[in-house]
Amino acid sequence: MTSSLESVAGLTDQKLKIEQYKAALAKVLDSGSAQQCKDFLEHMLSDAVPLVVSRQLLQQFTQDIKQKLPHDVHKEVATFALDALQPRVVSYEEQVTAIREQLAELLEDEEDWAKAAKVLAGIDLDSGMRVLDDEYKLRQNIKIAMLYLEDDDAVSAEIFIKKAATLIASCKVSELELKYKSCYARILDAKRRFLEAATRYYDLSQVSSSDTDAGIKVGEDELDQALTAAVTCCILAAAGPQRSRVLANLYKDERCARLPVFSFLEKVYLERILRHQEVEAFAEGLQAHQKAVTADGTTVLERAVVEHNLAAASRLYTNIFFAELGQLLGVPPASAEKVASRMITEGRLQGSIDQVDGLLHFDSDTEGLKQWDEQIASVCNQLNSILDSAADRGLPVFV
Repeated sequence: MTSSLESVAGLTDQKLKIEQYKAALAKVLDSGSAQQCKDFLEHMLSDAVPLVVSRQLLQQFTQDIKQKLPHDVHKEVATFALDALQPRVVSYEEQVTAIREQLAELLEDEEDWAKAAKVLAGIDLDSGMRVLDDEYKLRQNIKIAMLYLEDDDAVSAEIFIKKAATLIASCKVSELELKYKSCYARILDAKRRFLEAATRYYDLSQVSSSDTDAGIKVGEDELDQALTAAVTCCILAAAGPQRSRVLANLYKDERCARLPVFSFLEKVYLERILRHQEVEAFAEGLQAHQKAVTADGTTVLERAVVEHNLAAASRLYTNIFFAELGQLLGVPPASAEKVASRMITEGRLQGSIDQVDGLLHFDSDTEGLKQWDEQIASVCNQLNSILDSAADRGLPVFV
């Protein structure tokens, strides 16, 4: 192979030289030999081959190896080609880009998400040697971010989704806009910025087919998945006024009533105490990062439930001893005091702490009569729920 390539290099007729090189390339690819492919590459990059010839042959090489080489050989040759071309990447940008895209596909097929993302990230999208349109840059940045997300690397994914954010306004392609929004929501979710993620997921759940390009259909299952993710993230978010507003929007959305998590959502929205069995059932549908242990040794869900139950207790009690509050929340009294202190400091709970008596006082802006009316309405709603449940089970109901 080496001697035949050297003989072709000695030809003075450039047109004949290119034809001979193409014939040699066809033989190399037909052989399926990784070593012969590497020898051909090394010859093309040698001083014996003019740049104008090597560019044309390497362009043909990148197109043919995808079709003619087996998966493993293609991967080996593509990896070798990137290393060989790296010192002269400026002269072969188009060819290097094509090889990187092919290698990324091979790695993606093997579910090696991180390596695939790194290979694609090696493409210089801001090169001054080539003019790339914004849509291509946007598509690549979103693709890299999604690959990093598959590898649970939200930090790296965020770097590329922020690059995509600078391009999204100039590219009015519905497919890319949906991918961008979905990817951004997943990043916020993975980074435990649950309230922001819930808002993003909820926006995604409201997308209709009329909002997308022709030929792109958003299925009901996909919308339900986005809506379920919005509910889950909202429940996991820190208790407070902002969370309450998002909860209200979700609870009032008629589509949520058909979701399996609706009963749990209802209890959270109505600020009722969450029981251990209910929390365990809800936890079964959580993803790995949503079950992660926080710095204080509790899981994300445990922290959210404790804060929710504390906020719910503020609706039931005027004041409560921390010993009793800890029993209600299922945590030690010292932990209950710490949670209450943090929520009061952050403005998510109105109240004050009497450390001498170990007592938590809840402040309420609601007037006494209005509060009494709300309590009566709550009792009536609960009674109606019991009667409806009895009627559904065929039990006689006397009113």
